[in-house]
Amino acid sequence: MAAMAAQPTETLRDLLEDNDLPGLQNWLAEHPPYEIADELGRADAVHAVLLFRLLDKDRALTVFEELDPPDQQKVLEGLREPAFRDVVERMAPDDRARLLGEAPAKFARHVLAGLSARERRYTAALLGYPEHSVGRYMTPETVALRHHMSAAEALDVVRRKGADAETVYTLPVIDDRRYFLGTVSLRDLVLSAPDRPVAEIANADVPQVHATDDVEEAARLMQDTNVLALTVTDSENRVLGLLTFDDAFEVIEAADTEDFARQSASTPWAGHYMSASVVELARARAVWLLLLIVAATLTVNVLQLFEDTLASVTALALFIPLLVGTGGNAGAQAATAAVRALAVGEVRTKDVLRVAWRECRVGLVLGSMLAVVALVIGTLLVNVTVAASVAVSLVAVCAWAATIGSTMPLLAKRVGIDPAVISAPLVTTLVDATGLIIYFLVARLVFGL
Repeated sequence: MAAMAAQPTETLRDLLEDNDLPGLQNWLAEHPPYEIADELGRADAVHAVLLFRLLDKDRALTVFEELDPPDQQKVLEGLREPAFRDVVERMAPDDRARLLGEAPAKFARHVLAGLSARERRYTAALLGYPEHSVGRYMTPETVALRHHMSAAEALDVVRRKGADAETVYTLPVIDDRRYFLGTVSLRDLVLSAPDRPVAEIANADVPQVHATDDVEEAARLMQDTNVLALTVTDSENRVLGLLTFDDAFEVIEAADTEDFARQSASTPWAGHYMSASVVELARARAVWLLLLIVAATLTVNVLQLFEDTLASVTALALFIPLLVGTGGNAGAQAATAAVRALAVGEVRTKDVLRVAWRECRVGLVLGSMLAVVALVIGTLLVNVTVAASVAVSLVAVCAWAATIGSTMPLLAKRVGIDPAVISAPLVTTLVDATGLIIYFLVARLVFGL
């Protein structure tokens, strides 16, 4: 399967190296837009622009909208002015707002200057909302239906205005003051009797969001309720636009990508991995690694504190890697589970005590299981007294690690910190130091030191 996926890239690379323009046009004609967008993301700026300029007008816009904002900027910066203006003018307003929200100010001014008055007004309105709000991601190009219309009249409105709307599958229903009353699906509208009022077809029991709401929470709401679009309203319940499922999917993907990066002790970066330079990738990881080195000095301090205990029973040192590694892994598992449960809404910050008690018991079960294995191994390698110290420590460390790993993300969320920042490596480093303290205290009790 991997070989099949790699084949188009290798073929395209050969065509680019040979500067085979007819061959490149044939390759572009044979591949769907999402595959072309992936290759543009992988390519350097020169080759990306070359491929984009070989696409016909309509297909080029479809491919362009599949790109991430950094890759869109890469392509636009290489286009001549007429082509530049045509692409940005035909972009959907929400896609354009996201592009400009991540672009340098000079580039954003250049884009806005080339827009028509209507598109500039749409874009400026979306950019006026906070960065991670629903307003930045909604489409204002919607077809809203008046509640007093008949189904036949509503279908006429859809036919007349639908070409300029991003979607017609979910249609907000409004009163004469544009107050939101519910939604009608295109399916229900088509299947209804022509003279049936829209007010009777509308579903008033549908979720809605405000333009200033957090967009990730809105996207998760769409995921939970299985709707194609969410109606976006202002503070007075007037319809402003729709948050569509494709935008919600991108929001969730971006949020999950950011969480994965933070959980692996790395700073998230935008753009395609294959187009990122070695320096960019190193910079994304360096800060966290430096912080973890500083945090790891706690472990050194603990070893110095219990230096006399180690000198008395040197065999204890043999099991430090086993104990530290097991505790760190148990804490990382609990932290990952907690971050994931928070992200999908399965737990809330007020559940911190329940989660701590649950994970503590999970840690006790895991620690007891591992303690039996450690007791056997320790007895065979050293003696039963050292083995008993390791076994008891494993039970305590696993319970402690699972408790700390599960509660830290919830406490971080409560004080307004991204739970993913409490990454598995950070939890592991903390558990390493505290786990050693538990180990040496247990050993002192067992050996009577």
